[in-house]
Amino acid sequence: MTDFELRHLAAMAAIAEEGSFGRAAARLGYTQSTVSQQIAALERAVGGPVFDRPGGPKPVRLTPLGSVVLNHGRELLAKAEALADAVDRFKAGDGRIDIGTFQSVSNVILPSVIRRLRDEHPGCDIRLSEEEPEQPRIGDLDLLFYDGRIDGDVEHLKLLDDPYLLVAGAGTFPAGPVPLEQLDGAPMVAWPLTCDQPWMEQALAGSGARPQVVFRTAVNDTLLSMVRAGLGSAVLPWLAIRGADVSSDDRLRVHGLRPSLPPREVYLHWRAGRTHSPLAGRAIELAVEVAAELAPPPASA
Repeated sequence: MTDFELRHLAAMAAIAEEGSFGRAAARLGYTQSTVSQQIAALERAVGGPVFDRPGGPKPVRLTPLGSVVLNHGRELLAKAEALADAVDRFKAGDGRIDIGTFQSVSNVILPSVIRRLRDEHPGCDIRLSEEEPEQPRIGDLDLLFYDGRIDGDVEHLKLLDDPYLLVAGAGTFPAGPVPLEQLDGAPMVAWPLTCDQPWMEQALAGSGARPQVVFRTAVNDTLLSMVRAGLGSAVLPWLAIRGADVSSDDRLRVHGLRPSLPPREVYLHWRAGRTHSPLAGRAIELAVEVAAELAPPPASA
C-alpha cells in the first residue's frame, strides 16, 4: 500500500467520473497509455483490479475493491488539496505567529505592526503574550521584544534607543531640562527592580541623585496616576511616556534630564538558526520600519 501515489488515485477518480480511460486522459492532460500505467501500478499496490473493463462503448465500472479504494482515495485527495492550499497560504504570509512583548512595545510599536500585518494578510493568526521576567526565554515564541539583550541561543536586532525622561506634576520643576541633583532625596514613583530599572537607578545614583522611592508598580497608568496625585515624580523611558499620551494631560509635564542617562535599548529576538515563516519575516521588517518612524527626543531636550 505504500507503493501507490496520489496521481494514481487522481487518475482512478477521473476514470470513475468520466467512464473511460480515454476521456480521463484528456481531462488530466495525459496520454491514455499513461493513465493505463497509473491504474496498473495502483492495482499492483492494492493487490487486485479496481475497474471492470467491458470493452467497446460500454463505460468501465468500479470493482468492489475499486469502490473501497476510491472512497478512501477521495479523502486522501481532499486532504492533499487542503495541504497544498495551506502551504500556499503559508507562503503568502498567512499562518500563525507567536510574539512576546512588554508594555511600551505593546502600546507604541506593536499596534502599527499588527495593523499592517493584518492589512496585508487578513487570515493570519497573531498570538501575543506580555511578560517582563528578569530572565526571559524565547521558548516556543517566534519573536520576542525585550528592553535589553537576553541570554541563550538567540539572535537579536536592536530597534531603537529609548531615552529616559522625567515626568512630574505641573509646576514641580521649571520648564526645560532638570539637573539630576535636583532629584536627590525627592519623592519618586518607579517600576519594580526588574529589566532595565536597576541600571537606570544605578546611573542616577552615579550622578549623585538618590531619589526617595515611595511607590513601585509595573503598571504605567498607575505610576502616572500617582504623579498626578502629587505622590512623586517618575523617570520613565520615552516609549512608556508616549504610550500613555502624557502630552495631552495639563496636570503633567515632561522634562529632559541634565546630564542625560544612558538610554534603554529595545531589541527584537528570535531563536538562533531558526528559519522564519514568511509571516515572521514580514513582522521583523515591519518592526524595523515602525521603530525607524519613531523619533525619540534627546534625553536632555
